[in-house]
Amino acid sequence: MKNNVKVQRAIANLTQAELAEKIGVSRQTINAIEAGKYVPSTVLALKMAKLFEKSVNDIFELEADD
Repeated sequence: MKNNVKVQRAIANLTQAELAEKIGVSRQTINAIEAGKYVPSTVLALKMAKLFEKSVNDIFELEADD
C-alpha cells in the first residue's frame, strides 16, 4: 500500500510527533506508516483523513500486489 502521509503532514505543517498526538498513536507509528512498514487500521486511516480533511483514498492507495 502506498501513502502520502508525509506530504499531507507537511501541508498541514505538522511534525510526526504532533500528528501522532492528534490521532492518539506514537511517533514511531507515524514513522512506520510513512515508511510503508505498517498498514494502519481502518479507524486510524479515518482519523488521518478527518484531520487532513481528505478522503482515505486521497491518502492511501492500493498497489497491484496488495
